Parts: sequence; C-alpha cells; structure tokens
Amino acid sequence: MQRTTTLEWRLTPGAPATAVVDGVGPERAAAWLEERRPEIAGALLEHGALLLRGLPVDGVESFARLRDVLIPERTPYREKATPRSDFGADVFSSTELPPAQAIEMHNENSYTLTFPGLLLFACLVAPDEGGATPVADVRQVLADLPDAIRDRVRAVGWRLTRSYLEHMSTDWQTAFATDDPARAEAYCADNRIGWSWREDGLLRTGQIRPGIIRHPATGDELWFNHLAFWNEWALDEELRETLVEEFGRDGLPFNTSYGDGTALTREDLETIRAAYRRATVRAPWQPGDLLLVDNLRCAHGRDPFRGDRRIVVAMGRPVALADCRPTVQPSAAAV
Repeated sequence: MQRTTTLEWRLTPGAPATAVVDGVGPERAAAWLEERRPEIAGALLEHGALLLRGLPVDGVESFARLRDVLIPERTPYREKATPRSDFGADVFSSTELPPAQAIEMHNENSYTLTFPGLLLFACLVAPDEGGATPVADVRQVLADLPDAIRDRVRAVGWRLTRSYLEHMSTDWQTAFATDDPARAEAYCADNRIGWSWREDGLLRTGQIRPGIIRHPATGDELWFNHLAFWNEWALDEELRETLVEEFGRDGLPFNTSYGDGTALTREDLETIRAAYRRATVRAPWQPGDLLLVDNLRCAHGRDPFRGDRRIVVAMGRPVALADCRPTVQPSAAAV
C-alpha cells in the first residue's frame, strides 16, 4: 500500500520554520515539490527561511534536481571571495574555512550589483557537533541597531576593500574568473569597483555599497551587507596582528568601513554582532535537510563544528540592487 504524502509545519522557538515531509520517494520528489511551490513560497515570504526535512537528498545530483524546482533561475557566483568546491551545475560546497572558525552573519554577495534572491543549502553529511547554518531576520537586526550606526550606514553606506593576496585570500584570477588583467579591469569598471595594481602585480579593489535596502516584493527595509563579516576586528586577534604587521592595514585581504571611510571600532563591531545574535535562529543539520533562505530577508553564517560536514549550496532568482531602493548609490572607491 502506498503511503500518504503529508507536509507537517512545525514552528519551534529558536529554530527556522520547518516543514517535515513524509512519504515522498526519489522518483516523485521533484513533482511533489512542484505541486507545493505556492505553499512553500508563501511560507518563505512569511518566515524568511524554511527548513525542509525528509526529502530524498543524498548527493549533488538529487540536490540539483530539487534545486531546479525550487530555484529554476540560477545566479552565477560573482566576485568570488571565499574557498569553495565547484561540483558543476552551479552547485558549490559551503564556504571551506577551518572547522573551528565561525563564519560571521552576512547576506550572500551583498557587495555585487546583482545578487541571489534565494539560497538553497543541503546537508549530505551532518557534523558530529555544531556546524549549524544560523539565519537572522535582517529586518529585526536593522530595528535593533542603535541610531548612530543605522543612521550612518543609511547616509553613507559601507565600503569593502580587498587585497588579492596569494595563499591568504582568493586570488584575482579566481575572483574575476579570468587570467587577463584587462578583463578584470573591465569587470571592475562595469560594476563600479575601484582598482589599482601594485608593483608586484597584486590587485587591490574598493567599492561602496548601500548597506540598507528594501525588499522588492514586500517593501521591508533590510540591513544588507558584509560590514561585520570582513571587518578587521572580526579576525582572530593574533592573526590580525600578524597580517597588519606583514601587510599593513591597507593591505589586509579584506576590510570594511563606513562608506565615507570612517573606521568601525571594536565596539561598533560587537554592537552589530549582538544585534545579529538577538535575531538568530538555528537548527542542527540532519542528512537530507534542505534549507531555503530568502537572501535579502535573512543573513546566514556558520557555527564551528567537529567531525565531517558536507553542506552544498546553490543560488538563484537574481535580484538587481537597482530594484531595491538603496539608500546610497553604489560607487567605486579609490584604492
């Protein structure tokens, strides 16, 4: 006798909205998801992130098949900044930083002019301990920040400065998907990014982005940036001191500031982190889990972990910054 397919919604304090699926086999899973896309879209609009538990996801191929239902329009991974494995079909590993290192909360590709509206994560192997992918409602983060930080970012945006140091960060060839300096320069010119080449051939770039935008579907105002993720004070203190001593503050692989060049203080960074913490929910990964995230509405990160962890991710439904009523227009920054 065929089991009846059910979808049970669970709202648990401190965890993303969860849909527990029962009785969907591999052959029918894609069709079943297609039938329920309106229901899933409505839940995502309401909650910002949705954990789908119980679907038959056991590898990259099955993940990509279900991704094509939930996110039919893909978004390329532009201006690559962190180490990832590419499994083909626009499926990537999650960021491959050391397991003991937490990944700060951020909105994917917040520094590009077109970014993914949706992210889809899948757990192929769950870690022994930790390793959750927390999400935070950035409407709440924005509302919870003190006026001094919120008003400054609203007025001047935020600035990202990158130095493409071999073995210390993503090299410029990987970041811009070319070995041709002229093509990298053309990309920067087209995407409002300032650039300069050092005498040793290394590239530096700078860009100013708004930091606060509005959701094109709901009109909600959102805290949308990498301001805390890549700030120098977010580095391990010993590592920061080593990098500053070797490369100088202007030569760090990544650094952020307010859009007018004013530096963040340690206190500013901790205030932003605390706002994220108060807005964050998480659930331990189980093999086969899918986590669908509205990338504008929710920031995400990664908890430290122990043991093997294999999380894959895909991005889609591209959104243009110009459609998000930014409070500051994007521009190149001198470097």
